[in-house]
Amino acid sequence: MALNFLATTLTPSVLAAQKRYYEANRPRPSASGHDGLTPEETDFLAARDSFYMATVTEEGWPYVQHRGGPPGFVKATGPSQIGFADLTGNRQLLTTGNLAVRDRVALIFMDYPRRERLKLLGHARILDAREHPQLADQLCPTPSLRAQVERLFLIDVIAFDWNCPKYITPRYTEAEVQATVTPLHQRIAELEAQIRLHSRDSVGGS
Repeated sequence: MALNFLATTLTPSVLAAQKRYYEANRPRPSASGHDGLTPEETDFLAARDSFYMATVTEEGWPYVQHRGGPPGFVKATGPSQIGFADLTGNRQLLTTGNLAVRDRVALIFMDYPRRERLKLLGHARILDAREHPQLADQLCPTPSLRAQVERLFLIDVIAFDWNCPKYITPRYTEAEVQATVTPLHQRIAELEAQIRLHSRDSVGGS
């Protein structure tokens, strides 16, 4: 675990809750600046096809949004920075509006088959893709989607944490299921062909 995550999230009220329910609280480490992403985190992010991002409205309401795209649509753009292209959507712009007031975000990335979860905290900036065409090209997940890129999100990660697999139910994408069952279907087809051949030989020999 990167210590800055605990230094950021173990607030006095959190420590008080721990003491109330468990009669003790965890020691709060000193803030250590930004947690640099290691190859373990960047490789994990590069394999993801979705994540959840939380912001807060100017009236104090939390808002959680699901983001999805081709695997690797979230890209590491620096030692402690990630980015992604914001494509044409429902035009509500709730997250965009929230970040105009408060730039803090919390993100959760899931790998359901392996029961792994990565949490990130950071400060987000939104850029107009029309004003930054080269960066838009860099963050666009595939060339076919380039015309749909409207905004660019850059998130300076200050802390991250890996969660234990407890209570994460394994789930699989259609592609993952297909990769598993395709060899089984092929083997079934081979056995069925052998049975048909054996049946014809048996009839011919009688």
